[in-house]
Amino acid sequence: MSEICITPHANDFAACVKGVNLAQALSPADAEQIRSLWLRYQVLYFPDQALTHPQLERFTETIGPYGHDPFVTPMSGHRHILEVRREPEEDVVPFGSSWHSDWSFQAAPPSATILHAKIIPPVGGGTHFADGIRALATLPEDLRRAIDGRTAVHSARRPYSHAGYRAGGKRTSMKIVPSDDAWQTQSHPVIRTHPESGREVLWLNPVYTLAFDDMEPSESADLLARLFEHMLRAEFVYKHRWEEQMLILWDNRSVMHCAQGGYAGHRRVMHRTTVAGTVPV
Repeated sequence: MSEICITPHANDFAACVKGVNLAQALSPADAEQIRSLWLRYQVLYFPDQALTHPQLERFTETIGPYGHDPFVTPMSGHRHILEVRREPEEDVVPFGSSWHSDWSFQAAPPSATILHAKIIPPVGGGTHFADGIRALATLPEDLRRAIDGRTAVHSARRPYSHAGYRAGGKRTSMKIVPSDDAWQTQSHPVIRTHPESGREVLWLNPVYTLAFDDMEPSESADLLARLFEHMLRAEFVYKHRWEEQMLILWDNRSVMHCAQGGYAGHRRVMHRTTVAGTVPV
């Protein structure tokens, strides 16, 4: 078993993990310890992890089976790895630059997302993460009553329908494949129970959550705005700064994230995988 060293951030949301080499096959004890830390801290980052594509794939499979990644063409020869790339000359917002939970419009959204840094710009380019567990635990009583037992509609139409994709500007370094499938909808509970930790989570996001089921549009929009304002309070957000060859694993069932800009004129390249999840309940 490796001598794993953990440095947690404020409120036990996000932690730095050292003392383990993810390029090697993990022992069962190390894999179980990493999974336990992931469930506790929700966001784990591992500095100095020089990984080949097969090594990234092997680590992903240690966490669980692959998720399904629609609308983006994967890397050639590695159908489960997406390359998140932005070239210096691209005049377009960074991929994933609005708050979201990955693929929440799916019937069973991913349990985990893994991101490995290949090329990091000298300025900007961070990623912010928001804690849905503490957001729910501190929710004002009137908001809690308003959402108890409710479901909300999720859809990929804003970024991945043909109209939504055109509105976002043309990307040249990533192969986005807009589709009419993006108009499909999926309803999920607004308060979900984490299937492994048992903790309750406020599970909404500004990109994919369209509205509450069975609620007037104006009332729904107002309630969503109030919830998003609460979820993104500073005390719930961890602001991550990347280093090359750093890997991050986060829990998509309880965490929103948002890619930051601020690196115009510089290249940024990341490799991403997802791990399959379960139907939210």
